[in-house]
Amino acid sequence: MKIKVIIADDNSFIREGLKIILSTYREFEVLDTVSDGKEAVDYCQKNEVDIALLDVRMPNMNGVEATKLITETTNTKPIILTTFDDDEYILDAIKNGAKGYLLKNNAPEQIRDAMKSVFHGNSILQDVILEKIKSNLSASNKEPETKIDLTGFTEREREIMSLIAKGYSNKAISKELFISEGTVANYITSILGKTELEHRTQIAIYYLTGKVD
Repeated sequence: MKIKVIIADDNSFIREGLKIILSTYREFEVLDTVSDGKEAVDYCQKNEVDIALLDVRMPNMNGVEATKLITETTNTKPIILTTFDDDEYILDAIKNGAKGYLLKNNAPEQIRDAMKSVFHGNSILQDVILEKIKSNLSASNKEPETKIDLTGFTEREREIMSLIAKGYSNKAISKELFISEGTVANYITSILGKTELEHRTQIAIYYLTGKVD
């Protein structure tokens, strides 16, 4: 079964280039390319689309707005594919339901792997983008400060949330706190349950901004 994809970008060179690249992989079927967010929403509402690759800056409707409508009205999984010039949109895109946020300068293989991962139920946010969020929220290298009420969390959960917000992997957290990776995963599951979030990236953003979908 092929993963059905549409590409939305107002730059014809980029969208047709992506179409050619993705069509070389047997996993994908590029159904169509469109030039703005409204066309992407309309197409996803009328057709069965697995993944919508969305640029951020597009006429009529941008990728962040399109992500919200696609998430609310279809089963399509939106992935934002953009540049650092659009980093002010990262939080809004994720809050609106984006399942991935990738840079256009990634190697084709990385974009392919990310799309496959999202198709199989995961969410993708590159480490470099998470670092960008953190640097925008704090100009210093101090311990990340939280804007949420931590009274409902155990001391260990608070430590793990802080480390996730600093960009630590589960393996790095286990080494830092001298606990197993399985125990870290169990704590993360508990945190997700308490916050009603879906994945660790959202934990980091929630911890740093106090915002949750």
